[in-house]
Order: sequence, then structure tokens, then C-alpha cells
Amino acid sequence: MIQKLISKIQKTHAPIVVGLDPMLGYIPDHIKSKAYAEFGETLEGAAEAIWQFNKEIVDHTYDIIPAVKPQIAMYEQFGIEGLKAFKKTVDYCKEKDLVVIGDVKRGDIGSTSAAYAVGHLGKVQVGSKTYTAFDEDFATVNPYLGSDGIKPFIDVCKEEKKGLFILVKTSNPSSGEFQDQLVDGKPLYELVGEKVAQWGEECMGDSYSYVGAVVGATYPEMGKVLRKIMPKAYILVPGYGAQGGKGADLVHFFNEDGLGAIVNSSRGIIAAYKQEQYLKFGAENFGEASRAAVEDMVADIDGALKNRG
Repeated sequence: MIQKLISKIQKTHAPIVVGLDPMLGYIPDHIKSKAYAEFGETLEGAAEAIWQFNKEIVDHTYDIIPAVKPQIAMYEQFGIEGLKAFKKTVDYCKEKDLVVIGDVKRGDIGSTSAAYAVGHLGKVQVGSKTYTAFDEDFATVNPYLGSDGIKPFIDVCKEEKKGLFILVKTSNPSSGEFQDQLVDGKPLYELVGEKVAQWGEECMGDSYSYVGAVVGATYPEMGKVLRKIMPKAYILVPGYGAQGGKGADLVHFFNEDGLGAIVNSSRGIIAAYKQEQYLKFGAENFGEASRAAVEDMVADIDGALKNRG
């Protein structure tokens, strides 16, 4: 799957992923009103609004982006109905030939980790038959429990030719409380990066590993160091736009070949119609606003890469 991701990045010239993290507050009133008229102000109504919102954004952007990243918590908060909307979103994005990164941040041990891996990336056995449950192409994984938590995911990835993005240095302000702590003179995130590079050697594609890393755009200097530590790992970069990251911050996340990183923007794209520069589209045309935001983001990153020293 890493080869498909790279191919689609090269085809679209867009090393970006759209985060489908649909808070109800992001969804225009006309979408919610229609869903509530059909299902009431219920969990089912909320799930329908989310699904219609996602569908419109995907319809307006699928031809100019390589990938999407639905964050499962935004769906889980609405219970089973929300998870149904998550699955519908995953399936629809795959119909549109988008790579789907399931932002699930799972991390456990043994059979529990294996069950998470099977549920999101693999196949589950039911009697004589096998089924894919959620069927994303990549999943985000928390490595805090060590190799016991990662190996079951790697085993499934090898079998299914799918991939991982392992949390290394996250974009949130308090990430340093643990991730920056020194261990034998090195910050913990560097040791995790070394481990990601090691795990990745087991799962190589043509030029990059199926095992990637998550490194926040809000820490560009750390990204520069981690790029060297993990030369064959694709880096998923959150924190662009709404969290303060911009194209100029991102150049060191990329290798000299212009590959090696994919940058996430969530509310900066899906709620673009609320931003001043896209107000002209109006809430009725929120999908067109999202497309314009994607085009602007691509131009920002492309310009930064062309001008890097």
C-alpha cells in the first residue's frame, strides 16, 4: 500500500491527506437540518449528517488528493451509528480510489493488539469464512507498550500489504512531558524513531517502508533530526494550518526526492467555508471551499519545497 500512496502523491503532486474529523459544529445547518428531519435529533441523525458532510467533501476533492484520514473518535462519540458512518466513509473513499489512513491510535499487547490489527487492517475469521471489518489501508498506532503492541500490526501489514504510522513526536503542546524526556542522553522520541526505522526494515516497499511515523508540523527542528533517523519511513505530519504549522516548517520532513512525508490538514480543509478567505463560497458550497483550501495548501507546500535551501 505504501507504493500506491507514493504513486498517488506523484500523480496528484499533492503530498497531503485530508483529515475527515467531522465535529457537528463544522457541519453546515442545511446538512444537519435534512438529517434531523429524516432521523430526528438522534445519534442516527448525527451519523447521517456526518456521512453526508464527508461525502460532499470527498466528491469535491478526491481527484486532487491522494489520501484521507478519518479520526475514529469523531465517529465513536455517536456510538454504533457513528461507527457505521465511519465504515461508510472508508468504503466510499476506497471506491474513489483514495488511500485511507485510519486514525485509530491503537496500542495494546498480545491478542488484544492482534484483534485491533485484524479489525482495522486485516481479515477476521468467522467459521469457514473471512471478513474485512473496517478495512483501512493504514492505521496509526501508539508504541508506548513496546514491540508487543507493534508486532501484531506488522504481521497483519505483511500479510495484507498494508501500513502503519507510529506515533513518534506528536503535535500537541504537552507532548514533551514524556516524549522529550532524556534517556541515556537522548530524547525519548529519538529512541522511538530508531525503533520505527528498525521495525520498518522488516516491511520494505520499493524505496520506503510500510512502517511510517507520525511527527508533528509544530516541531520542525525535531522533524529534521527524525528525518535522518528514519530515512526510509514515510512521515505523517499533523499540525498544519489550524495548529500553526505552515509549508515553510515542513521542508525538512521531506527527502531530497520530494517524497517521504504526507501532511495532514483536518478542520483547515473540512471547515474551510468558515474561514475568512473562503467565506465567499458560503455554507451551501462548503465542498467547493474545501477544494479551494486543498489547492492553496498544495501550493503552499510546493512553493516551500521549491525554495528550500
